[in-house]
Amino acid sequence: MDRLNTNMWLVVVVLLLGIIPFKALGQKEQVNYQPQLNTTNIKEVVAAMSLEEKIDIVVGPGMGNRRSTAVIGRIGGAVPGAAGRTNAIPRLGIPSTILADGPAGLRIDPKRKNDDATYYATAWPTGALLASSWDTDLVQKVGASMGNEVLEYGVDILLAPGVNIQRNPLNGRNYEYYSEDPYLTGHIGSAMINGIQSNGVGTSIKHFVANNQETNRQEVDAIVGERALREIYLKGFKIAIKNSNPWTVMTAYNQVNGKYASENDDLLIKILREDWGFDGYTVTDWFGGKNRVAQMWAGNNMLQPGGRSQKSQLMEAVENGTLKVEDLDRNVECILNIIVKTPSFKQFKFSNKPDLKAHADLARSAAAESMVMLKNNGALPLKKETKVALFGVTSYNIYIGGTGSGDVNEAYSVSIAEGLEKGGFIVDESLKAIYTSHIENDLVENPKLKKASFGVTRLIPELELEQLVDKYASVTDVAIYTIGRNAGEHSDRRIDNDFNLSDIEKENIRQISDAFHRLGKKLIVLINSGGVIETTSWKNNTDAILLCWQPGQEAGNAVADIINGTDNPSGKLTITFPEKYEDTPSAKSFPGIPVEKPDQAFYEEGIYVGYRYFNSFNVTPSYEFGYGLSYTTFEYSGLSLSKSKFKDSIDLEFTITNIGERAGKEVAQLYLSAPSGKLDKPSAELRKFAKTRLLQPGESQTISFTLKGKDLASFDTERSMWIAEPGEYKVNIGASSVDFRLSEIFKVKKEIEVEKVNKALVPLVDIQELSK
Repeated sequence: MDRLNTNMWLVVVVLLLGIIPFKALGQKEQVNYQPQLNTTNIKEVVAAMSLEEKIDIVVGPGMGNRRSTAVIGRIGGAVPGAAGRTNAIPRLGIPSTILADGPAGLRIDPKRKNDDATYYATAWPTGALLASSWDTDLVQKVGASMGNEVLEYGVDILLAPGVNIQRNPLNGRNYEYYSEDPYLTGHIGSAMINGIQSNGVGTSIKHFVANNQETNRQEVDAIVGERALREIYLKGFKIAIKNSNPWTVMTAYNQVNGKYASENDDLLIKILREDWGFDGYTVTDWFGGKNRVAQMWAGNNMLQPGGRSQKSQLMEAVENGTLKVEDLDRNVECILNIIVKTPSFKQFKFSNKPDLKAHADLARSAAAESMVMLKNNGALPLKKETKVALFGVTSYNIYIGGTGSGDVNEAYSVSIAEGLEKGGFIVDESLKAIYTSHIENDLVENPKLKKASFGVTRLIPELELEQLVDKYASVTDVAIYTIGRNAGEHSDRRIDNDFNLSDIEKENIRQISDAFHRLGKKLIVLINSGGVIETTSWKNNTDAILLCWQPGQEAGNAVADIINGTDNPSGKLTITFPEKYEDTPSAKSFPGIPVEKPDQAFYEEGIYVGYRYFNSFNVTPSYEFGYGLSYTTFEYSGLSLSKSKFKDSIDLEFTITNIGERAGKEVAQLYLSAPSGKLDKPSAELRKFAKTRLLQPGESQTISFTLKGKDLASFDTERSMWIAEPGEYKVNIGASSVDFRLSEIFKVKKEIEVEKVNKALVPLVDIQELSK
């Protein structure tokens, strides 16, 4: 009895001292088991978590204070203006991590409460421009610098890059994306990811998948054939994920063949995890999807920005059995696997002082490297001290990037006028004053134009030049006219007065051309746009056309570097410029039905996107995919294949020689023509590309490629298999998708089964797909 009383007193003393919680007597309660998260004990940590804590990991904390210059809003924590964060669980050593936009540079607030410092980020050339460099080394350098800003500003994951296909010229977010071609998209995307993640921060490749329009993007069902999905819309993601292993994947808003992307287990488990082996976590686009429980069991690991209602829905679902704890645990584990990689977990002491000057220098050279010269009859380059009549509103009010989550809060931007003046040209001051006054007056009347947040912005109206043209033709040496277009998130572009030039713009170009040509002087047109525009109706009035896309904060300086010949243009088109919008293969089905607010978008062009359509159906474009001029000339020679019959692989090489008078770079492109057997095939498809080093006049470089089975393969829907059919294959080496300089033949004796994949994403309705 005395012994029993002694034991009871010991229990009382222990409880009073708080050494063992009362509930722990006789059982091992989860709440008392507190492992600290590390790279080796993730399953153990998940087992130690309460249900509430697990839900806290898979659901973000909500928007917080939205009084911010950022588009999405300000989150709590150290980085105002970042798009979101994850919840912390301190007792288990799980920190909060920070997620921020975006694809053209880190998007955070430049000003903070009770803080006199500024936190600007570099506004880089947009994706559409960077991809036009066709230079993966350059893109990786840009990514490394972009990632340095992510790291030094205390962010863990950058919500970029966007690798959706530029299916249609009217998509408002084409400026963020790289190309109409998935092979080019995938390799540019992987270079960007490798660069960013070299800093020990993460990326979120997006928007997975078929987010190819902004019109009703959160509801529309993208109805796409299995082969088109695999060969066109998924392939860029596949290449980038396998070559660079992004930490996260952001799911698209739209539905894909009847299911929201974030609720689609075919997409997120069968394809992403099982077929491709992705091992990071998936996250919704902000507020994406409808059914939170379906998102969890489909493998969409994290819901952003999150909120109480979502947490309540998941809690109720677990309690009533509609969501298994095992599914929740799987999602938590995927997220923790990434959290342990982050700077926040490693307690990195960020400086808030990235080298913005060095990054601006790189932004300038990258923009110049990527610009595409569409036409030049000797007008460019111009000699310094040339007197310039600079026409066009955008010459003075440039679009350095698009709107929405791809926007950046930069310290400054350089207009074309400013860049030309710094580049040694004399910009006519009286004409400059006329435009400056016009712009200032319009902005006073329309103050919201100064910084649009979303969608297609209203363009400042162009001046009707009339008698001005003759005056300036007589007192200047050359005319430069800039065409400006902007676009972005939430809305798509228009055909009239956007894709097509306005009547005033066409008349201005005609009048300038006539007046300057009468005096033996030249007209140069600059295109400062986030997307493709019509060029056929006016290009013959010009002497040179330089496609600048949206060049980032150093825009004007980069333009000047091309115009004065400091840099030789070496960019090539990554998207076809049609003669008219109706020539675009998706024109009839974009943005879907009904047109105003489409419920369904039928991808009736199938695999015939961009140049695959134009070349296969003999439709002449204004400027073809892969096209771009230089100040010098290149010769291709000596194509040789290692063998004439394919087995496992074929090596090939050829030589490029600069036969012109200026140093320059060339983009060599390999297009493969495959035999049409069981499967319908485009006339040729991009399979390899390489950019030369800077070649001096007379200098040569040998380019080598290796073709493997995957480079020959097409997707056989019936067997869910990538196959290379037997027959004769033609290797075409050239300077664009139609300018082939060299060709050779090799044969495949029998069918090659390259890769078997899951049957997935089968359309629920018939699609009348285009075929030859």
